[in-house]
Amino acid sequence: MNNIYEKDYPLRAISNWLFVTAGFVFAMVVIGAITRLTESGLSMVEWKPLIGALPPLNEEAWHRVFELYKQSPEYQKKNFWMGLDDFKRIFFWEWFHRLWGRLIGVVYALPYLYFLVRGQIPSQYKWPLFGLFVLGALQGLMGWYMVMSGLVDRPAVSHFRLAAHLSLAFLILSCLLWVGMKIRGIVRIEDRVLFRHGAFAMAAIATTIFWGAFVAGLDAGLLYNEFPKMGEGIVPQELFFGENSLIWQIFHDPASVQFVHRWMGVITGLIVLSFTGHAMFRGETAWCFMAVGLVVILQIALGIGTLLSGVQIHMAVTHQAGALTLLALMVICLFKCARH
Repeated sequence: MNNIYEKDYPLRAISNWLFVTAGFVFAMVVIGAITRLTESGLSMVEWKPLIGALPPLNEEAWHRVFELYKQSPEYQKKNFWMGLDDFKRIFFWEWFHRLWGRLIGVVYALPYLYFLVRGQIPSQYKWPLFGLFVLGALQGLMGWYMVMSGLVDRPAVSHFRLAAHLSLAFLILSCLLWVGMKIRGIVRIEDRVLFRHGAFAMAAIATTIFWGAFVAGLDAGLLYNEFPKMGEGIVPQELFFGENSLIWQIFHDPASVQFVHRWMGVITGLIVLSFTGHAMFRGETAWCFMAVGLVVILQIALGIGTLLSGVQIHMAVTHQAGALTLLALMVICLFKCARH
C-alpha cells in the first residue's frame, strides 16, 4: 500500500502545483480587472521585467516616474489635473498587477524545475508543461504590447489587444486545469455527444468573453445603463444608423459592441443551461454539470447588475470573476466528457 502511495505522490503533487498556479492566474485576472476599472493601466510607461519589481522607494524616484507619466497621452489629454499623490494611487494597481504576474512566474517555474530535475514529470507531460511556461512569458509580452497602444497618441489601449490579453489569460487557466486533471487521473464519463454540446457551449462562452473585453476596452458599459432597452428600443440606433458598415459597428462602435455583448450573453446562457439539462437527461449528476448551469444564471444577473450600476467597480470585478469561474467549470465539464 505504501509503495502505491509513494508512486502516486509525485503526480498528486504536480497536479496540486498546477491547480495552485491556476488559482494565482484567477487572482491575476481579478487584479487586472481592478487595474482597468480604476484606470490605472497606463500609469507605468516603462517595462522592466527583471528589475521593475520594486516600486519607487523615495521621493526622487517617485518624481522620476511621475515626470515620465506626464509625457504620456493619458496625462496630457485626460489626467493633467493630477498631483503626485493622485498618481501614486493609480500607480499602485498597475505595479501590483505586474508584480503578481512575476509572482506567477516564480510559482510556476520553481516547482517545474524541481519536478524536472528530480525526474518526476512523466515524459508525455514535459513538453506540455514547458509550453505552459512559454504561454506565461507570451502573456507578459502581450500585456506590454497592449499598454504600448495607449502610449502613442490616445489615452486608451486597443480593445483588440485587451481582448487578446484577457483571452490568453483564460487560455492559460484552462490549460492548467486540463493538464492538472489529466495528471491527477480524474475519472471521466467519456460521453462524445455531451462533449460536442459542451464544446459548442464553450465556444459561445469564449466569444461572449471576447466581446466583453471589447466592452471594457471601449468603455461601452458606461452607455445605455438600462436593460433590456437601449434608449427607445431594444436595438441602439447606432447599430444601423452609424456612418460605417454594420461589421465595423459591431467591432468598433461602443453602443453596438455593448448590444452584441449583452444579447450574446443571454444566448450563451441559454446554450449553457441546455447543456446542463442535456447532462441531467443523460443521467449525469456530477457536480460540475449542475454548477455550470447555476453560475451562468448568476453571471447574467451580474452582467445586468453591472450595467444598471453604471459599471460600479465591485460589481464589474465580480462579473469578470464570474466569467472566469464559468469558463473553468466548463473546462471541467468538457474534461469529464472527453475521451482518454
